[in-house]
Amino acid sequence: MPELPEVETTLRGISPHVTGKTILELILRTSRLRFPLDHKLPLLLTGQRVLRVTRRAKYLLLHCDLGTLIIHLGMSGSLRIVPAGTTERKHDHVDLIFSDGNCLRFSDPRKFGAFLFTTEPPEQHRLLQGLGPEPLEAQFDGNYLFDQSRQRKLAIKPFIMDQHVVVGVGNIYANEALFRSGIHPARSAGKISRQRFLTLAEEIKLVLQQSIAAGGTTISDFQQSDGKPGYFKQELTIYGREGDACILCGGPIKCTRLAQRSTYFCPHCQR
Repeated sequence: MPELPEVETTLRGISPHVTGKTILELILRTSRLRFPLDHKLPLLLTGQRVLRVTRRAKYLLLHCDLGTLIIHLGMSGSLRIVPAGTTERKHDHVDLIFSDGNCLRFSDPRKFGAFLFTTEPPEQHRLLQGLGPEPLEAQFDGNYLFDQSRQRKLAIKPFIMDQHVVVGVGNIYANEALFRSGIHPARSAGKISRQRFLTLAEEIKLVLQQSIAAGGTTISDFQQSDGKPGYFKQELTIYGREGDACILCGGPIKCTRLAQRSTYFCPHCQR
């Protein structure tokens, strides 16, 4: 599943090609993704100009003249810039054709993505309401995590993956940040000290920034908007390495299920 770095990479890839451009046509090749596609979308969007592209959590926001197009890549979705008229492939479901002859094409084999249009402020949309802070912004730090964790019995890994606590810390990056911080993923969030949370928040920021710089992580279906894979997978220290030697102590990396997600950790280095 594309996580925050993959979505940020996609944003940076498509933004120069769509910002300031006018939508000439919207083509829908399916009636439903994660949610039913509004059959009025072509009418609503045709003739509108994309003013800017932003991201909130794992949602891409195309701010237009009269509203905002909210896009979620789902589990296997991707956005690519192709010349208008390029022959579509099996899972190419939506085309946004622009005034310069380019097309923003959405592909999604599993159809768990979303294309929604709102005329209200996007932060008031039901999918965006109640989300936690962005992990790369100043308001997210160890003191914030410490305050949010008090009296919480939830394990630290699902705690930092809770989108109401902080957005965008998906399974891959939660594993990596906890390993770098020396915190066992099953430890109760409410029992972790302020100092350890200060370290964890910095490691979350660092691992996300490094992944964005590397163009995201290719785990299954993700590709950048130009079709190139992300390269952060080559730098993963713990995720997907069950049985390998820990880079710190040399002991075997273990894998378990925690909150129904694969969880990798070093029993010796993470406490």
